[in-house]
Amino acid sequence: MKKLVLDFPIQLQEALIIGKNHRFLTSAKEFNNVVVTGLGGSGIGGSIVQNYVFDKMKIPFLVNKDYTLPAFVNRKSLVIVCSYSGNTEETLMAMKQAISKRATVLCITSGGTVAEIANTKKLDCILVPAGMPPRSCLGYSLVQILFVLANFGLIHNQFEAEIKRAIKAMREGEQETQKKALAIAKKIFGKLPIIYSSGHLEGVAIRFRQQLNENSKMLAWHAVIPEMNHNELVGWRDDAQDKAVIILKSKDDFSRTQVRMEINKKIIKKHTSTIIEIVAEGKGYWEQAFNLIHLTDWVSVFLSDLRGLDATEVKVIDFLKKSLAKVE
Repeated sequence: MKKLVLDFPIQLQEALIIGKNHRFLTSAKEFNNVVVTGLGGSGIGGSIVQNYVFDKMKIPFLVNKDYTLPAFVNRKSLVIVCSYSGNTEETLMAMKQAISKRATVLCITSGGTVAEIANTKKLDCILVPAGMPPRSCLGYSLVQILFVLANFGLIHNQFEAEIKRAIKAMREGEQETQKKALAIAKKIFGKLPIIYSSGHLEGVAIRFRQQLNENSKMLAWHAVIPEMNHNELVGWRDDAQDKAVIILKSKDDFSRTQVRMEINKKIIKKHTSTIIEIVAEGKGYWEQAFNLIHLTDWVSVFLSDLRGLDATEVKVIDFLKKSLAKVE
């Protein structure tokens, strides 16, 4: 897993090449909405892109993480199917539903049944390298979603230049990133991580939580400011020295959200002494998002080391899949 995390900038570079070289079969058309359907490591790219397009796209953008699609999906919908293996049970069912609703369907996968269906139905299918854990292939799927949106004129292709700057920054700062990540992992070790962020970084916060779940084999939760100020903040009442609060921040956070973060820290400090602030480095959404993702990915694998665990294995998920296969 460490090699995969280390190679994240290389993966992003390869993803840009894949996206630039893909020749779309689907003709240009207008859509009423966009739905990305995918789960886990295959779906998190959609959540992060959703934050990016929030103030850019003029039509709704939804990430679906279930067996079925929303009722509004129809022939005026663009459905982007994301399944790294191509065999994700929930995503395959949603894909078939999208086809039956006559939506425009595009696929991002390394192969499997998704690729087979796409080939049979003559659907656009962007193939990415196979053979890795889905969570380690975020760069491949995320970048392809951006190319799909740009192909249909839903966003500008300026993301390419931003991602190239992010790649350069990650490579130049690799040693310092690992040093910082190890220090953070040591502070979190032995505690329950609680991740807070502003709304526009929620996808990144979810990614961190999921990496802690899968790589570090730890429970964790996340919440967003200001929403958590209307509910979760009241839960900070008892002694919580066994909790580690990690606040993901950006200089581009909304000004009132930044004020709330400072007030929240004063409240939370009364209950736990472990509050870690991680400020995104770089200019623009993608440089900051990838800076945080690369750093927190390292945190998750260093925590697995501290816990004496294999970051790669996910035996409990394998057990779940085998158990589901026995039930019709």
